[in-house]
Amino acid sequence: MEIFQLLIGGLANGCIYGLVALGFVLIYKASEGVNFAQGDMMMLGAFVALGLGNSDQLGLPFGIAVIVAMVLMFGIGWGIERVVVRRIFGQPQFALVILTIALGFVLRFAAGSIWGYSPLVLETPFAGMNFRVGGVVIGMADILAIVVTLILTLGLWAFFAFTRIGLAAQAASQNQMAAYIVGVPVMRINALIWGLSGTVATVAGVLYAAKGAIDPNIGLLGIKAFAAAVIGGLGSLPGALLGGLLIGVVEPIAARYAPGELAQMSPYIIMLIVLVTRPGGLFAQIQAKKV
Repeated sequence: MEIFQLLIGGLANGCIYGLVALGFVLIYKASEGVNFAQGDMMMLGAFVALGLGNSDQLGLPFGIAVIVAMVLMFGIGWGIERVVVRRIFGQPQFALVILTIALGFVLRFAAGSIWGYSPLVLETPFAGMNFRVGGVVIGMADILAIVVTLILTLGLWAFFAFTRIGLAAQAASQNQMAAYIVGVPVMRINALIWGLSGTVATVAGVLYAAKGAIDPNIGLLGIKAFAAAVIGGLGSLPGALLGGLLIGVVEPIAARYAPGELAQMSPYIIMLIVLVTRPGGLFAQIQAKKV
């Protein structure tokens, strides 16, 4: 039964990694850029929900606090694109990498200045709720993480596959200048996608906070999520989820049965193996371009 217990916990953690990885994929699908502050946006979303919902702070009902936090983080993501990212439009992608790494430090400092650096716990109505199936204990937080992640992944895939905005975002990622010339509102779409990535990051942050304490340094989880996005293929939403699940399942099993620090290295070992054998990721969306 121990292996099943590890698998359930790993799947739930993998779903959270997958959600953060979805944020990487959203930005990449819209602009072919990488937002290395995505983990820190997850962290900030969790703290905003905590500040709105905990009884010793604003004390809103949990559901309302989460919705308000999602709306606020949409605005923050939208604002980051309008005020910061848009200033480097047309610059090499490396500029966005450096910019978002610096942005991550700023978000961590801001969260630490407001909420401190000690671990805090998000109050949820399902805290301590567990179900026993045979000898396996499944927490309500784990069930919600799995269900919410599946719903969001399907919803975002449908958004990019079937909506005009989603298709326009993919067109802009292929060639922003060409998309702009033919009438695609590239700037507006980029701002929308950044806002959407902030909302997705908030959901991931709330699900993470529901499983344990949070502090500003949980934003570093974004490094594992980036590995998940690379494993699945940076342009693939299902791939991001698969990469997150793969890392989430391997980590606890490696921690239990493998020697030394292999558990902490396992996400990057998997990423290295995938990059060597399939450079575009398991669900590669990259195609050769004729010039």
